[in-house]
This record gives sequence, structure tokens and C-alpha cells, in this order.
Amino acid sequence: MDNRHRSATQSDVAKEVGVSRTLVSFAFRGAPGVSEETKQAIFDAAKRLGYRPNAVAADLARKHRSAVGLHLLDIRNEVYADILSGVRMALPQDGNRLILSVSRSVDGEDHGALESLIEARVGIIIAATLLDSDERVHELAKIVPLVSVTRPVDGVDSVYSDDAAGARAATEHLIRLGHTRIAHLAGPVYDGHTVRRQSYAQTMRDAGLKPLLLEADDFTQDAGQRAAAKLLAMTDRPTAIFTHNDPLALGAREAAYALGLSLPSELSLVGYDNSRTSGLHGIDLTSVDLHAVELGRIAGTVALERLSNPDGPAADKRLTPQLVVRNSTAPPVGNSQM
Repeated sequence: MDNRHRSATQSDVAKEVGVSRTLVSFAFRGAPGVSEETKQAIFDAAKRLGYRPNAVAADLARKHRSAVGLHLLDIRNEVYADILSGVRMALPQDGNRLILSVSRSVDGEDHGALESLIEARVGIIIAATLLDSDERVHELAKIVPLVSVTRPVDGVDSVYSDDAAGARAATEHLIRLGHTRIAHLAGPVYDGHTVRRQSYAQTMRDAGLKPLLLEADDFTQDAGQRAAAKLLAMTDRPTAIFTHNDPLALGAREAAYALGLSLPSELSLVGYDNSRTSGLHGIDLTSVDLHAVELGRIAGTVALERLSNPDGPAADKRLTPQLVVRNSTAPPVGNSQM
């Protein structure tokens, strides 16, 4: 039999070192009873032979699942890349494996990404962002522990930014500049994802202004451009648009330029996320910073705590967002108020 392409096994390592396969298993699992000298000899032999331990099998042997699954709604949105960076900061480099799963759609209908993490037998899932109903989230949390990021869910570990405060700050900024026709470009309605639109509408009413809300088809830049084109085609078009996220704002920016509108003199724009793109020269998008990296870091810490204490109370970690004012907002034409 040709063994040239056969993967090395624990038995091969044990034969190389001259110890039992059980002792090799103990060494890779970090179990007591293996001297440092023997452990190093086992690791050196494993490296020479090209042996790679099966982490899933190790978890099963320990009867403990240490892998952390990370579900991202849309990797094209920079906020999720920042959350990933934060999660990595929290996890020990030589400890918990991180298994990544990205949704294939942003319409809330793709359950395959989450199910793939469950099938991978992860110990916990960090989910950013879930579009499932609260009921479905609770069902998932019964199958495997879950940390919901960017969206609070009662009874489930949650790490999120105060969307009501963020939307209020964005809307009040535009009102202070003198805008009265302020539209909100929202995404589709899902459980836990209507706080920004509600806060915008309430802030407008508190100021004696009429809310103007339009839903985009999804949360992407293309959807933002299509929806904003409708807003800007209105006879009494808005002089300012506040969007649910930065991709929608960038889409609205493209729609404005396609119509020959000048930003910010003829249209002010405020996004939400404070993505890296929003701060680029020439874009200079005013945006609400939800502190995505910090959300990821805290979520990673919460996940580790849940793995070590499965029966503890649900964590509720809320961050305060910050409005970052750039050059995409200004008083409307004919209003010199600053």
C-alpha cells in the first residue's frame, strides 16, 4: 500500500517518540500527567511528521465544545469586517478556534449560514447581524448558545449600540443645520431592526416636523441608490437624507450625483456605521459611529464567559454611539444657520 500521501496520525507520532498513543492524545488535549519534556518531544515529532490534531475530535473527547462560530450578515459591509477584527482581539491566539460563516443574502431568508455553524459543532455562535424573528433567535439559542451583536434580544446574550440615541443625534444634527424636509432611508422591516426609524420619526415630531420615510429593498448600496432616486424625484424633494447604514448613504450619494445635485449644498447626507469608506477624502460622509470593533471585542469576551459559565444570566452590553460630523452635511440653500 502506498502511504506517501497518507496523513500522519497520533499513532505515527507515538511511534516516533516511543510513547503510547494515549500519551500523545493527552499532550495535545493539555491533560495533566505529561511532563514538559515529553510534551515538547511529542510536539516536535508532530511537526516533523506533519501531524495536525483534529480539533473537532479533541472537543468531543473533552465533551466540551471550544470552537466559536461567527456569523456575519454581509462581508461587503465594512462594519462586519470591523466586528470580526474585534472578535479576534478577544479570543486567545492559541485557544478557541474561530469558524466564520457569511450569509449569502441580506434578505433574512438565508438560514444555511447559521446551520453550517451548528453542524460544525461550535460551542457558541456570535451572530452579527440576525434578521430572524425573536422567536427564531430563541429557538437557535436553545440549540447552541448565542451572542447577538448589533441587536438586543431579551433573554439572549446581546452586545449592541444604542440605536435610539444614534438616530436621534443624526436627526437633531440636520434639524440644527436648518433642514425641515429630512427623509429617512430605512432598510426592510425585521424584528429588532426598526429602532433607528422609530427614533428618527419621534425626533422629527418632537421638532414639529413631518417624518418622510422610505424603505429600500435591502441594506446595500445599490438598493440605496434606487430608493434615493425616488426621494430625489419628488416635487418637494428632501434637502437632507439620514440612512439606516453607510452603504445606503453611499447609494443615495450616487443617486444625487446622477441627478446633478451638489453635496452638501443641495443635499445633506448622514449615514450610520462610520465605516472606513465614510471617512475617505472626497466622500467625507457624516455618520454615526456604533463602535463596531469594540462591539466585536466585547462579543468575543461575552462568548468566552458563556462557554465557561453556561448557566449564567444573559449579558446585556449597550454602547453609546457617537455622531462623526464631516463634509456631507451643511445648512440648506438659503439658510445660513450653523
